[in-house]
Amino acid sequence: MEKAALAATGETQDSPQHRLDAARHGRAEVIPERLAVITGGNKGVGLEVCRQLACQGVTVILTARDEKREKDAAEFLRSESKLPNIIFHQLDVRDDNSVTSLAQYIESTYGKLDILVNNAAVSGIVAYEEGLKALNMDAETWTSGRAAKLLKELSTSGARIVNASSLVSELKRMPNEKLRNDLSNISIWDEDRIEAVLNTFLEDLKNGRLEEAGWLMMLPTYTVLKMFINLYTRIMARRYPKMRINCVRPGFVKTDISWGFHT
Repeated sequence: MEKAALAATGETQDSPQHRLDAARHGRAEVIPERLAVITGGNKGVGLEVCRQLACQGVTVILTARDEKREKDAAEFLRSESKLPNIIFHQLDVRDDNSVTSLAQYIESTYGKLDILVNNAAVSGIVAYEEGLKALNMDAETWTSGRAAKLLKELSTSGARIVNASSLVSELKRMPNEKLRNDLSNISIWDEDRIEAVLNTFLEDLKNGRLEEAGWLMMLPTYTVLKMFINLYTRIMARRYPKMRINCVRPGFVKTDISWGFHT
């Protein structure tokens, strides 16, 4: 009956429903009603997000950089929590080949994607160029390009992106008044400008000029990353108005990355 109703609405061969039907005939044996991808899902907040979504009946692809830890986490949820709807797939959001592999797997196996939770994080004590790259703020990488494109084209139940943010991302914490005001004005930003500012931050960090340039001094890398995640979430929400794209601040949680700080 549902299929007939969809057909009556004029679904085309390029529609998500048509691709889902094709998937039913040539891909996974059972196509889930809702499919979610969780980055950094092998422990901490990401692991609990996987558990909670799976408990709601969502089929979850648990991803992480470390394949063994990822498999162990998925097996733990399957056995201890009795959740068979957990799948594991290796993903390093900084690696283009890894991103391509996951995107191809989703398209070829399921033909759909409904939910993306960007939870993968980097430590705020030492800045790495790889950590900045993990923001993926260009049209060909995971957060902005591949995942959003998959969600837009393949979701049959309302696409959603949730980006993990932090209390430290509040703009009032930014000493640089001009940058603080600029970050409030979404209309002046795009990927190129974001990349340029982040590169400036990285150079100031390497050269010991953070305080002089008006950057934050406490957990500077982590804080700046989260501020720009908030900004980029707003850019994405404006770019894809039919998708639900939001940030969430989970608060202090006793996980490895927080070392139990304030928990």
